[in-house]
Amino acid sequence: MAENGRQDERALDAAGKSLADALRLSFAILKVIMIILAILFAASGFKTVGPDERALVLRFGKIRGAADERVLGPGLHWIFPYPVENMVKIGTEKKINVAVNSFWYREHPSELLGPSPQGRARVPRKLDPLREGYCITRSSSAASDASTGSDYNMVHCKWQLTYKVDDPESFFQNVYVAEPRPGREYFDVAVEGVTPLLTGLFEDAVVTAMVEYTVDEVLQSRSAIPQHVRRILQRKLDDVRSGIRAVSVQLTDVTWPRQVNDAFLASIKASQEQQRLVSEAASYAENTLNEVAGPVGGRLLAAIKDPSTAESDLEFLWLQLAGQAQEKIAAARAYRTQVVETARANAQYLGQILPEYRSRPELVIQKIYQDAVETVLENADEKIIIQPAEGGGSREIRLMINRDPALKPKSGGVD
Repeated sequence: MAENGRQDERALDAAGKSLADALRLSFAILKVIMIILAILFAASGFKTVGPDERALVLRFGKIRGAADERVLGPGLHWIFPYPVENMVKIGTEKKINVAVNSFWYREHPSELLGPSPQGRARVPRKLDPLREGYCITRSSSAASDASTGSDYNMVHCKWQLTYKVDDPESFFQNVYVAEPRPGREYFDVAVEGVTPLLTGLFEDAVVTAMVEYTVDEVLQSRSAIPQHVRRILQRKLDDVRSGIRAVSVQLTDVTWPRQVNDAFLASIKASQEQQRLVSEAASYAENTLNEVAGPVGGRLLAAIKDPSTAESDLEFLWLQLAGQAQEKIAAARAYRTQVVETARANAQYLGQILPEYRSRPELVIQKIYQDAVETVLENADEKIIIQPAEGGGSREIRLMINRDPALKPKSGGVD
């Protein structure tokens, strides 16, 4: 019995030893597993931010860090693993396009597939404002509307907005984004969530801008108006601190209502004809001024019409005249000089003969008469001398007015 007891005792010691060894091995394995789990847990905190991304670290739902440390740049970063901290990545270099067709007319499904082989689609007789989009524009300039009363036109237009996230922190804090489902990135969900907000603000910007332009300006301009819309939209986005920057705005298509197509084409034709006539008139006026007065003609005309122009400025412009006006002025000055010189020569001649005239007036008058006759006869191509009739009687003289073509033509081509 004693021997059996000792055997049982040895068996229990062996079992206890085996159990102790098994426990020690289990604890060792458990420690290794815990160390591996700790390493994996710590390694899960390493996050990579792409070159076109910026990241925010949320610690229990609030942005971690202060000032510039709140936004992480590209590279490898370590954060406390979830659920302590979470990283939100936002693409700041990615440009997103949003098509805005709210102001376009309602198209039939067959129109969306392309032009119909039977011709253009049937146009509704009236435009339904509840189903079709349109935009209001002025029909004339703002000054004309102020004097004649407000008058507006409608146009259909398509737009495309290109934007990017410029301030990740403002975007995250002020733009509502639904919690992304597993497997989806925050930024992809954010783009979908922000589209309705952008579309609403963009439509309001378009309505505000378009009413300041005429229908002709809208149809012809593809740069000034989109820039105006972009500035208004950016101001609205900055007011709500969205962190979004409007990169570009494009007016992709614009047309007038189909219901008034014929009338609008006639109006465009008349407007083009008006512009052509105005352009031709302006060109004719400019050419006429250049021909008459040279390059300074336009400035001189404006100076003459301006009552505040100084006399010195007018004189300076007059001295720069060219063309026909300069020729006229030169001819007038030459004529003035000729008249003055002739008068001076006549005065000098009369002063010379005055003493002789006082002593023998009849002789002087006869001499002057003979000199005048000689001058006249020297310039005559044909001379006819008529002797007085014998006995003092009268003699009839007949002259043929039409010259004989065979006679030598008068010098200078004047008969």
